[in-house]
Amino acid sequence: MAFLELRDIKTHFPVKKGLMIQRVTDTVKAVDGITLDIAQGEILGLVGESGCGKSTLSRTIMQLIPATSGSVLLEEQDLSALAPSEVRKRRLDFQMIFQDPYASLNPRMTVYSTLAEAVSQRHPGLKGAAMEKKITNLMETVGLDQRFMKKYPHEFSGGQRQRIAIARALAPEPKLIIADEPVSALDVSIQSQILNLLLELRKDLGLTMIFISHDLSVVRYIADNIAVMHKGTIVEYGEAEEVFNHAKHEYTKKLLQAIPRIQQSV
Repeated sequence: MAFLELRDIKTHFPVKKGLMIQRVTDTVKAVDGITLDIAQGEILGLVGESGCGKSTLSRTIMQLIPATSGSVLLEEQDLSALAPSEVRKRRLDFQMIFQDPYASLNPRMTVYSTLAEAVSQRHPGLKGAAMEKKITNLMETVGLDQRFMKKYPHEFSGGQRQRIAIARALAPEPKLIIADEPVSALDVSIQSQILNLLLELRKDLGLTMIFISHDLSVVRYIADNIAVMHKGTIVEYGEAEEVFNHAKHEYTKKLLQAIPRIQQSV
């Protein structure tokens, strides 16, 4: 039985024109009929170029954007059918890591305040020494020294800020993490550290993950299965190595051909 089920998800946006009286002239089909099953503990790599609908799909799963039609089922519960108040409660079980950690962190809040706010969602009565111990453990989990907990986001490097964002996502003790281009803004050496951290977290915490990227080589490293997205639909799906070695769709082949390669001179 799948842990997360996407059933014919469509997320369409009407295009309106007119000043006083607006009328719908077109429809943008950002996500157009996606069906996927994700097993517990799996890392699914969702790949495609900018504008293909990856981020819209991730926000639809998170219930940040309502689906036009279809169902998102987490542990057999239809999230799309829940009232907003129930979605907020259930969202503790599925969290998101955004592309730009600096933009997603409140610059006026210390690391301690940021993580404490997230921890309190799951443990509203946790305070004082117990809260500090919880935050210390979170920081250690993502490879940050507890001495940094009173610092602000601007005092960290990009890689450190992304670790803080990951710690914040882990704070409510979720079962599912959606990582939307979490390493694309980082240097290559830092990218590998974050990817290895995510793999360790999957192993240690039993997390299920959707890892979104435009870079197939990055997804190959971290994902069990790959879904290739193009113009709002999934055009290819399979095990990571199978997709890399035996791609069937022309769009996937073009993505593979676009991966930079170093040619050695003779």
